[in-house]
Amino acid sequence: MLEKTVKRVFNKIPTLMTRRLTMRAMKPIDSYDMFEYACRGDVTRYLTWQPHPSREFTKEYLEFIGKCYKNGEFFDWALIWCADGEYREKMIGTCGFTRFDYENNAAEVGYVINPEYRGRGIAPEALARVLEFGFCELKLNRIEARYMVGNEVSRRVMEKVGMKFEGVRRQSLLNRGEYVDVGYCSILASEYFN
Repeated sequence: MLEKTVKRVFNKIPTLMTRRLTMRAMKPIDSYDMFEYACRGDVTRYLTWQPHPSREFTKEYLEFIGKCYKNGEFFDWALIWCADGEYREKMIGTCGFTRFDYENNAAEVGYVINPEYRGRGIAPEALARVLEFGFCELKLNRIEARYMVGNEVSRRVMEKVGMKFEGVRRQSLLNRGEYVDVGYCSILASEYFN
């Protein structure tokens, strides 16, 4: 897989559908919905970024992401909730690729869900769609995901979509001044298609 292919695909990030979600590009108009969860310490506890300090910060972040999309340098989808008769588009999280390893035809995925929507199987639903896109459209050979040890809920999401636990790298991440252990799960194309 070539970097130029990924940039071409993601500079006009395709809209993906699942049973209950529309997965589309993030937009500045999503700042209210994103800030609703991105400002929370319980959401960012196991993530590498700090809670957003204001809705304006979130809006500026989303404007920056818009520029990254145009350059084909951002690979995350906004998760738009389509169930429960929502009267408007409601962004409830994100899911997508966090990085590509072009030389080895591999990628890493990640996700975050608004706590008000957790416990409904949304993260596995979105992640399954991203895996499908990665293997069927991008022709990846390997997709992996990481989680900070202690966030076993995230590991269960990975395993629900067929990823296999590979192990823990001890104190492999310096996060907020503290070294943390990081668990790894992955799935190969051969496993996905079987």
